[in-house]
Amino acid sequence: MPPAATNVGRTAQSAIYSAGVFGRRPVVPTSPDALADAARRRMTRTGWAYVAGGAGAQRTVAANREAFGRYRTVPRQMVDVGERSLTTTLLGRELPAPVLFGPVGALELAVQHQRGGRAAAPGHAEPALAAAARDLGLPVVISSQASTPMEDTAAALGDSPRWFQLYWSADDAVAESFVRRAEASGCEAIVVTLDTHVLGWRTHDLDLGYLPFARAEGIAQYLSDPAFQALVAERVARTPDPAAPAPRPTLAAVRALLSMARHHPGPTWRNLTGPHARAAVETFLDVFSRSTLTWADLAWLRERTTLPILVKGIQHPDDARAALDHGADGVVVSNHGGRQVDNAVAALDTLAPVADAVRAHTETAPVLFDSGVRSGADVFTALALGADAVLLGRPWVYGLALAGADGVRAVATHVLAELDLTMALAGASRVDQVGRHNLAG
Repeated sequence: MPPAATNVGRTAQSAIYSAGVFGRRPVVPTSPDALADAARRRMTRTGWAYVAGGAGAQRTVAANREAFGRYRTVPRQMVDVGERSLTTTLLGRELPAPVLFGPVGALELAVQHQRGGRAAAPGHAEPALAAAARDLGLPVVISSQASTPMEDTAAALGDSPRWFQLYWSADDAVAESFVRRAEASGCEAIVVTLDTHVLGWRTHDLDLGYLPFARAEGIAQYLSDPAFQALVAERVARTPDPAAPAPRPTLAAVRALLSMARHHPGPTWRNLTGPHARAAVETFLDVFSRSTLTWADLAWLRERTTLPILVKGIQHPDDARAALDHGADGVVVSNHGGRQVDNAVAALDTLAPVADAVRAHTETAPVLFDSGVRSGADVFTALALGADAVLLGRPWVYGLALAGADGVRAVATHVLAELDLTMALAGASRVDQVGRHNLAG
């Protein structure tokens, strides 16, 4: 593991200013807004819409950001903070900082959907993330909707920590297979995303008529899974005449079919002329999510893994208590970055009551947070409100779009640097010293 994150703020500042003497600027912008603007200019309309967009009128996306402005840090003076450490322990593993790379689906959109012909191959997305995470020692939460099979991402991570985010498929055999593969890939926890059993009304994608999964983008975990491939084979076998003539295709349809063929295992030409690539996409759309799950179903998952189980999407204390009562080992307070329900409560506004409910239930269950985090100051606020750690999402994806692994590494370093400096200026030298006393009101 890389050395503990100690006084990283001064170190990062000094490196940037020293490079500036020679006319070199940061790899990616340090300002969250400038970072997002630069990524928007680099990515295609469809790629940007999927990564940055949210549900409906985007009110929940805005609420997540606005919420951070309502919680004000109180600076403190004359406190010895000459030596600081961001080191923390999560699920028994010591980490250099309370920050994880959150799961992001269809990550290839950041490296392939780029303006000006600079696109990299789809499978280059997660390895670039893994390279940055390995250098920093921060965990990666591997997505079910990844553009790279989890085994390849695990190999790129080496000894660096990784968790697996599970979208609970409508087919239990696929869900179980994913969990087994995650265990074999060295994942240290399963994060079950609860809030996407149906896809939210994502207007930016709808207006473009664009869903990456319908083009086989972001379904590498499924295409590499034996249980899923068995379902595809069954679909092909029961198709009356897979070679029957289809209606005259449009150019867009041809491009979509080509995307399916390129993503599906095997030679592209064979996939174009055979039924399996299209059948795989149709099968995925059939089995992606399951809306019949209840808390009692956690017992089924608990029987199939010894890994810690965290549930993601918690925004109410009663749901947190129910999750713990039914076998969850921790919770992630999240509204999916505003992507699922428009005009929903800001995730940050639910963090303190959920954290209180969890701590009243047990002192050992971790509380994590995502949604709206854009900076180290935001991480500080989440920690102060009760989070043990934070999942970083869109910002590092923007860094990936701009500069690959270097961009991911730079974004995470900037976040850690600002967290460290915010702690120093608030009178905290360790993460466990951050609490609600650091906030006004």
